[in-house]
Amino acid sequence: MQLIPGPSLAAGGRRFVPALAFAALYLCVGLATRLLLWAHFGTAAEVPAAHLPLLLLAGAVNDAVESLYLVAPLAIYLLFLPDRWYRSRWNRALLTAGFVATIAGLVFLAIAEYFFFEEFDARFNLVAFDYLVYPAEVFVDIWEAYPVVPGLLASLTLGAVLTWRLRRWLLPGEAPASSLRQRLAPFGVHATLLVGAIAVYPTSALSWSSNRVENELLQNGYSSFFRAAETNEIDYHAYYASRDPAGNLRLLASALEAGGGKLIRLDEGRLDRRFPARADGLGRLNVVVISSESFGAKFSRLYGSKHDLTPNFDAYAQRGVWFANTYASGTRTVRGLEALTASFPPIPTVSIVRRPGNDGIATWGRVMRDLGYDTSFLYGGYGYFDNMNAFYAGNGFDVLDRSAIDHVRFENIWGVADEDLFDLALHHFSDLHSRGQPFFSIVMTTSNHKPYTFRPGLESLGIPASGGGRKAGVRYADYALGYFLREAERQPWFDDTIFVVVADHGARVYGKADIPLSSYEIPMMIYAPKHLQPRRVDTLMTQIDVAPTVLGLLGLPYEAPFFGQDVLHAPESSRVALFSHDHDVAIYRNGRLAVMGMDGKVRDYLYDREGETFTATAPDPALDALGIAYFQTAAELFEAHRYE
Repeated sequence: MQLIPGPSLAAGGRRFVPALAFAALYLCVGLATRLLLWAHFGTAAEVPAAHLPLLLLAGAVNDAVESLYLVAPLAIYLLFLPDRWYRSRWNRALLTAGFVATIAGLVFLAIAEYFFFEEFDARFNLVAFDYLVYPAEVFVDIWEAYPVVPGLLASLTLGAVLTWRLRRWLLPGEAPASSLRQRLAPFGVHATLLVGAIAVYPTSALSWSSNRVENELLQNGYSSFFRAAETNEIDYHAYYASRDPAGNLRLLASALEAGGGKLIRLDEGRLDRRFPARADGLGRLNVVVISSESFGAKFSRLYGSKHDLTPNFDAYAQRGVWFANTYASGTRTVRGLEALTASFPPIPTVSIVRRPGNDGIATWGRVMRDLGYDTSFLYGGYGYFDNMNAFYAGNGFDVLDRSAIDHVRFENIWGVADEDLFDLALHHFSDLHSRGQPFFSIVMTTSNHKPYTFRPGLESLGIPASGGGRKAGVRYADYALGYFLREAERQPWFDDTIFVVVADHGARVYGKADIPLSSYEIPMMIYAPKHLQPRRVDTLMTQIDVAPTVLGLLGLPYEAPFFGQDVLHAPESSRVALFSHDHDVAIYRNGRLAVMGMDGKVRDYLYDREGETFTATAPDPALDALGIAYFQTAAELFEAHRYE
């Protein structure tokens, strides 16, 4: 098959052969990328080979639609460039350099998509878009964790080779002269197709499968990324299933009151509950929350791991209150912090930690300050990342980040070693104790993150300075946790402190389900040996329940509009879990999952936790309505500044 048009093709059309050739090359790159992703990740997610023909055909259609966008600048250039300039030496040189760079870019992005898919089982999505907001950390992390230089060199080499081999179609030749008028007709065809694609063809138009990974494979990565950028902050009601706000409030009022507390501002459209003092409460103890980076449950033997990667967590959890059925709200740190700090559902699509208008909201810190506590947020990196400093400072926390740490054993682009962060915490807490000040603090670690580099001297523990990968990261996070708790035991404030250890999210998103729940399982424990007897809690628990549960243990009176429940005192029948994944949000209860998508639909599944399988099922009207009530009401309260 030749791309050179025959004599019957008008001269104006032949001007656009370079654009057609580039589009064809783009489809070839897309085909190769899709086959590679299927072979490495699709088979593991049970995408059968029998589906490949239809998957590749749908993928080619998606790539062809995306090519309309990609070649538009080139088509406009070719439309307006006069014949004399088009055939000139400088234009040939310009197009040569442009095609080498652009084709190299296509190849390099295909490589990047492979590694992104390896981490998230997805095309470029909201996570990719969010990361690009902070290029310094992300680009250095990519530079240290991935073969960037070999990838760039290979991409440039392949770009040059392909440009040379395809020069007959990509570069100006002996095409007949054409006028602007002659070129307008073929350009009009392209423009019409492009306008049609913009108007009626969404990224997920051909996502027909019930297997999430299969849908990701057939989608176009560029289109997915731009969709994420476009929908980064959207109107909830325009995209998601919605119902009467008053009815939602009544439904939530019933669900929340079942877990304890008395609703006191329902007539104002708010969900504030008043909790009286508990006679069996522990009283005014210090509270330290360790939010451990990427510390998924799958690494702990207590949760079924075959590897002994978390001996310290496992040992302390069995000497404290161990929560064996705990889930994260999302797949990013800001989702974990949002849930832990504000007991707030993961509304689509951006965490409230990064949204405008997030200062002065209801938080665990505000409750503790009202009870006379000092409140602080400690972070091993620079807290401008993900807007953490602004969020916590704007909500009354004292913020101590990398800039407050003088003694450093080791650091990389994400921050200092967890040991150094814990040293800062120990010093800060001791200073507050010496002044007779009870304290509440959230400590966010960073070390368990690519590029997984650590200080020398820990090799005997299976933690090499570099090259140890995720297992080394988990081992180090656990080692540092053990170091902190052992050092804390030496402090005069230890006996009067509750330690909460929980992950911000799991290590990696994987699985074919819309909301792959096993990826959301995280370890959690509450440790206060002088006050709490060892016990195992199997009740469903999520990050938004942490604040109400610890406040229930303290037994101090408080008022707050929290969406979470006190798991240790609420009836098990009132338990639900709320999740977000990319653009989808979901509610889970008693083995049933209701997923709410951007198309305004709700899809219901039966979930077998042991087999990690999902089966589409008939709608559960009660669960669907409750899920809509949670997410719609949360979005409305935040936007109306009534979550304060």
